[in-house]
Amino acid sequence: MNNRYISFFLGLLSVVLGSVSLAADFPNRPVRLVVPFTAGGTLDVTARVIAAKLHDIWGQSVIVDNRVGGNGAIGADHVVRSPADGYTLLYNGSLIVVTQQLQKTTFDMTKDLVPVVQPVVYWHVLCVSPKLPVNSFTELVELAKKQPGKLNYGSGGLGSSLHLYMERLKSNLKLDIAHIPYKGSAPATQALLAGEVDIVFDTTSAMLPLIKAGKVKPLVVTGDKRMEVLSNVPTLTSLIPGMAEEPGWHGIFAPAGTPKAVADKIAADVRAAVMSVELSTKFKEMEFQPSGLQSDAFAEVVKKDFDKWSKLIRENNIRGE
Repeated sequence: MNNRYISFFLGLLSVVLGSVSLAADFPNRPVRLVVPFTAGGTLDVTARVIAAKLHDIWGQSVIVDNRVGGNGAIGADHVVRSPADGYTLLYNGSLIVVTQQLQKTTFDMTKDLVPVVQPVVYWHVLCVSPKLPVNSFTELVELAKKQPGKLNYGSGGLGSSLHLYMERLKSNLKLDIAHIPYKGSAPATQALLAGEVDIVFDTTSAMLPLIKAGKVKPLVVTGDKRMEVLSNVPTLTSLIPGMAEEPGWHGIFAPAGTPKAVADKIAADVRAAVMSVELSTKFKEMEFQPSGLQSDAFAEVVKKDFDKWSKLIRENNIRGE
């Protein structure tokens, strides 16, 4: 073996050993978890629950940093521009995959961010106003086809999960239902309660209190099996074969270039946190399911969602604000 190959392997070995050393020492100072949306929202709440548990595991502060604006782009941009050392991480939801497809961003999430771990997943439920004369999803579809353009639905804004889930449903069933965007899911839900819109497709955690109070009617849920808490509500796939929706998710991302050993340690520790009895119980009460999907497996989920929503956006000419 000549000197050139020896130098190459020694250099590679040095990089590997350096990465392992960094991981063994990680973290030795506070870690910042950037949430690109307002405090008090679902992402913020779950991030703070995980941050508190990681503090116990790491013995270091984990600071939740709310950097709001640009439908999550401002917070993501901050993380992308941060040192790739694992000390500044992004905590975002599954709709991060559509941000750059609906608006101009300073980064490319497929190149500038590395999926580290998927802490939790969740499902959606389609609800209608009690005033709407339907009591099943089949009746809703029949009404929409009889009166094209008359029904409407509210969403948390262009490109929000509420928007895209409904557009995918409309596209599959060839329905004409008007879209009314609001500045957030909470205003859209208030519009449903006020009778301003007929339909809202939101997370089960957000809608469950209203369902239990009889203020909205649940007609169908995503996922491949009925939810225990909504056992009388059918799944999309049982009504429309092939229409099963993958769950939404929360994910932790690191800047591209973060040492793999560091990212792997973060992923393993987050998985241990969300799978702990304390957190798994808390998340299930919030209608989230602990996941802990790591590294390459999580990256496959991100790519699949990116491709799915890209196709929907392109074929339906969906535009951002």
